[in-house]
Amino acid sequence: MTERTADPRDPRPLLGEPPALDLLNTRWAGTPVNDLLAAPDGHAIWLSSAGLAGRCAADEAGLAALREAREALAAAVRELDAGRLPGAGELAGLDAVLRHGRVRREASAAGPVDRVEVDEPHRLAAWLVVDDFLGLLAQGPQRIRKCAHEACILHFFDTSQNGRRRWCRMAVCGNRAKAARHYEKAKG
Repeated sequence: MTERTADPRDPRPLLGEPPALDLLNTRWAGTPVNDLLAAPDGHAIWLSSAGLAGRCAADEAGLAALREAREALAAAVRELDAGRLPGAGELAGLDAVLRHGRVRREASAAGPVDRVEVDEPHRLAAWLVVDDFLGLLAQGPQRIRKCAHEACILHFFDTSQNGRRRWCRMAVCGNRAKAARHYEKAKG
């Protein structure tokens, strides 16, 4: 993936996670649940924040492929949230996205180059995020976490040294939990 800088139009509360979790976090808590990918404009915003705006078109076909990838990721992450590795059903959803592309290694004067090839251009973003998810699994599936705040549905990749991060953002969800504990203690 390319350099990522959050699009200033991006309304999501958590930005900057690895691409797979960043796509998963295009849904966030609200009534009803907020969904950045509910409309083509949100698709363009996500592509921009992901650093893919120059490589992927914000069209209906790309949006459909990205939603398919998000559903496959969500199914796999639900298993991780439950303390299990994704099973055959969840892996089949990921593999269905991955079947549309591959990495081709080439030699160049500057050294080896990996080139992603997809069978249809609109599938590139979806393929890249699912490939990123496999990389996260290889680093440690236990590091893919759901925020510990009961009202939050966001996920993050725990890069803390001791692997004990609990909140998507301490300044938001962590402080809410601390305030709730303080209120309960003061109440008696």
